[in-house]
Amino acid sequence: MPQLKANGLTIEYESFGRAVDPAILLIMGFSAQMTMWPRELCDGLASKGFRVVRFDNRDVGKSEKLERLGQVSAVEVFGKIAAGEKITAPYVLNDMAADAVGLLGALDIPEAHIVGASMGGMIAQLVAVNHPRHARSLTSIMSSTGRPGLPPSKPEAMAVLMTPPPNTERETRIVYAMNAWRIIGSQAPYAADDKELRATAEREVDRVAYYPQGIARQLVGILASPPRHEMLANVKCPALVIHGEADPLVDIAAGRDTAASIPGARLVTVPGMGHDFTMKLLPVYLREIGNFVSDVEARRKAA
Repeated sequence: MPQLKANGLTIEYESFGRAVDPAILLIMGFSAQMTMWPRELCDGLASKGFRVVRFDNRDVGKSEKLERLGQVSAVEVFGKIAAGEKITAPYVLNDMAADAVGLLGALDIPEAHIVGASMGGMIAQLVAVNHPRHARSLTSIMSSTGRPGLPPSKPEAMAVLMTPPPNTERETRIVYAMNAWRIIGSQAPYAADDKELRATAEREVDRVAYYPQGIARQLVGILASPPRHEMLANVKCPALVIHGEADPLVDIAAGRDTAASIPGARLVTVPGMGHDFTMKLLPVYLREIGNFVSDVEARRKAA
């Protein structure tokens, strides 16, 4: 896949569809590679007349690893938070939003429909807030505003997110990933079976080596970023919020709060959906995202 310089970093990306079509920028979540956006979803959106771009965030996948910023300890940061102390981070979500906008600029895309999942949803929100002329629309999926007082993750979901694999052997990492996705993933009728989970885990594990330093820097970047609920009142572009009613990692209340914080946002909640992108969920994502961005384009042409 190609790479380019964006916001001073080397970013790995992939583009689907025609360069002349309206763009959709897909921003993936915490510690996840761009390949967690299913290729079938990218192809499906491209078939609706869009140029779809997915990319690896900084410190993950094949994008630049920011070793020069030093290592961080998530345990120490959580300790400071518990003690009420101020925390700092090598970078924050605002910086990652600038990466996304830098990628658009490097690709000569003036504006795009910004779609983000989980941490990627937080980044997408900040693109719409901080870089409004680059956001034709905003779609926030399984994400949160970070408002204090929202329900926490289920303990088992947070535990699997915070616990590294016991070693970096290939099969260990594959089994670890499968178990993690079972815990945070969707219920019937959208749950992935073991065959799908293993295929996804093998693809992700075989793409890049395990890089815990980048995961830690991303996590601390999330924790050090301020809540966005008040900022989101300034979003002017059309907005869609998609959230699973069975999400154990980011409670459905966070999705409702995100929609309530953005003027005019449309909220879609999906019974049985967890915190994942299974093949059984693909028609839901393709329908909701595809219809939304198509409607935005139609309204622009009619105006």
